Amino acid sequence: MSVYLKDPAASLDYTIDWGAGYLGLERIAGSSWSIEPAGELSIVSSSANETMTSVTLTGGIAGTVYRVTNHVTLTDAREDERAITLRVEQR
Repeated sequence: MSVYLKDPAASLDYTIDWGAGYLGLERIAGSSWSIEPAGELSIVSSSANETMTSVTLTGGIAGTVYRVTNHVTLTDAREDERAITLRVEQR
């Protein structure tokens, strides 16, 4: 599992490629993001196309590890999740 580093003052984009050998003929019909623990790390914006999702994050408390989860619904109504582990560090 990879851990991404982020400065508390940075506003950064993170992308998940769901199409890389996974979706087959299905496409992403809906996408939502959540953050644990909730609080100082915030979602600025998010987007999705047929095979990829992305989120822009800002803030966070230095020394805190966050789990940023992307939940998708596919065109055949199946659902799945992937998560990004993000450690906020003063850089």
